[in-house]
Amino acid sequence: MPNPQLILHDAFGRMHDYLRISLTEHCNLRCTYCMPAEGIQLTPKPHLMTADEILHIAQTFVDLGVRKIRLTGGEPLVRKDAAKIIQSLGKLGVQLTLTTNGLLVDQFVETFQKAGIRSLNVSLDTLSGPKYHQITRRNHFEQVMKNVQLLLENSFRVKINVVLMKGFNDDEILDFIALTEHQNIQIRFIEFMPFNGNEWDRSKLVSYAEILEELRSHYNFHQIERIEDAPHDTAKNYKISGYAGSFAIISSVTNPFCSTCNRIRLTADGKLKNCLFSNSETPLLETLRSGASILPLIEQNLRAKFPIRGGLDDDRKFENPDLFSQNRSMIAIGG
Repeated sequence: MPNPQLILHDAFGRMHDYLRISLTEHCNLRCTYCMPAEGIQLTPKPHLMTADEILHIAQTFVDLGVRKIRLTGGEPLVRKDAAKIIQSLGKLGVQLTLTTNGLLVDQFVETFQKAGIRSLNVSLDTLSGPKYHQITRRNHFEQVMKNVQLLLENSFRVKINVVLMKGFNDDEILDFIALTEHQNIQIRFIEFMPFNGNEWDRSKLVSYAEILEELRSHYNFHQIERIEDAPHDTAKNYKISGYAGSFAIISSVTNPFCSTCNRIRLTADGKLKNCLFSNSETPLLETLRSGASILPLIEQNLRAKFPIRGGLDDDRKFENPDLFSQNRSMIAIGG
């Protein structure tokens, strides 16, 4: 029997106390960097976690030492029993949050409040309606903007996730920063990452250094303040002096943060991924449904974790499509 105090530690001593749970592979958008244009083969419903199974697995991780749970998708709020799941997880005594595309949050404000959710990440890659339609293949920009304001009005901490891509939205960096002048929003610029079907190549990447260079072309050295990062933070945090909000850069490609990683992912079909970039997964559902313990599987999964980006530890590997195309598309992983 594994030692419960050590199960969430990997071979490099990293403690994984942050669980990300994908509630569904479904989404009401079709973002190009997340889902292949032809869509994905969805997992048959009997192979997906039920609400009770999600709660059972989450409780297991909390008992082992998990202190934070983030709900992802697809789009987590399109799941019909999302409210029930959110309320149940809100009773586990951990920090609960979620990442959403923002379309349905107006229907869940009260649910969030009752579950103790105080902070949400909203994925929004452009402040232009036509560009929004281009990237999402849907026309819901105004609704998302209204819902962001609704969250702010109800005292939620809002973080806006922006995947930057050259030639598409790299000219909007300063526009996003401007949102933080009078509103306590955090803008999170994310380097474009490779997944199956998203046509990644380095020429589309807007790097950490390039983002800072763009900011320094507009703001002077003393205006750009470096903020202390929280423990295990994936983002490098900044703010503009005098602005109400802040911004951060998640540099998974050019400046990874793997040495302090504390995240483990649970896909909607009940498989563990110890790294967003990992090709390997550990299925839990068959064992759980048989009544056997999933603890050995959790320990096995974490002990197999690579020190850096699922084994993509140099540029040669990172840019080899034969390696990263073996990973699922982002929508099937859960981000």
